[in-house]
Amino acid sequence: GGAMLRDLQRRWESYKYRFVPWLALNLRRKRRTLRYVPESSQDKIISDEDVYQTLLKIFKALFINDLSRQARILALVPETKCKYLELLTVEQKQSEVNSCNHQSQHVFSPEEVLFNTLGFTVSRDRSSLVAAGTGVFVTKGFVPKGMVVSMYPGTVYRKHEPIFFQSLGNPFIFRCIDGVLIDGNDKGLSRSVYRSCSRRDQLGPFQMSDESWLTAVLQNPLAVGQYVNNCSDEKAANVCYQEFDVPGYFPVELKQYLPNIVYSHDIESHPRCVVLVTLRDIKQGEELFSNYYTVVS
Repeated sequence: GGAMLRDLQRRWESYKYRFVPWLALNLRRKRRTLRYVPESSQDKIISDEDVYQTLLKIFKALFINDLSRQARILALVPETKCKYLELLTVEQKQSEVNSCNHQSQHVFSPEEVLFNTLGFTVSRDRSSLVAAGTGVFVTKGFVPKGMVVSMYPGTVYRKHEPIFFQSLGNPFIFRCIDGVLIDGNDKGLSRSVYRSCSRRDQLGPFQMSDESWLTAVLQNPLAVGQYVNNCSDEKAANVCYQEFDVPGYFPVELKQYLPNIVYSHDIESHPRCVVLVTLRDIKQGEELFSNYYTVVS
């Protein structure tokens, strides 16, 4: 029994810097770990339109970079194909000028695309907080204040939906203002649930969500937000969470980069995303620390 207790203690040590290690552990005077935002307040640092435009910009760049793999999709939407080919020729001309090389399109890694498009890269590494396990760092470039710097991936559950088994010992459950929960765990049951929902929602060649955040090879390099640690006395918050409902007019060919899926099969509901927005300028080498209850009155 002693070894198991020690293991639990060790896990709790690394969990407590993150979000809701689940309600049972929060009932003991742990109110401040629950993200609580009065309904009267807006929890938005930047506008939904700003979030939308940023996601559109990076997803389009990822799509163009990956054009050779998108042939099946492009064959089905010829008008979209023209749009991307026009963009591509501009990009290619640019890179030809830069590299004096007239070969086929150069394919960048998703991290390089992020850097080329938004001016920074983020990645997971050992946290600078003692016992906090993994954290997320700006590894290259510079992120200005008010910028989407990361996304919180996972399965989206509405209030009445069964999440009990997935929640046991799970440090990656994020609670939205309206009680919607996002399970950002990339292991075990949580992983299986996300995968099966993702396959269920696929429309022909169109992926409605990104499964790659469950692996080491991310197609969407922003999908690391579940590893951002909570701020502490010695580390002030430099990012906050912001909810974003994906609008119906979101381009269908770019949904393959959205790292969220709705648990219940319900065409009516818009997928919920949570993005992390910078509260100040963040320089290369800095770790991201979040505030779970940023209230903008």
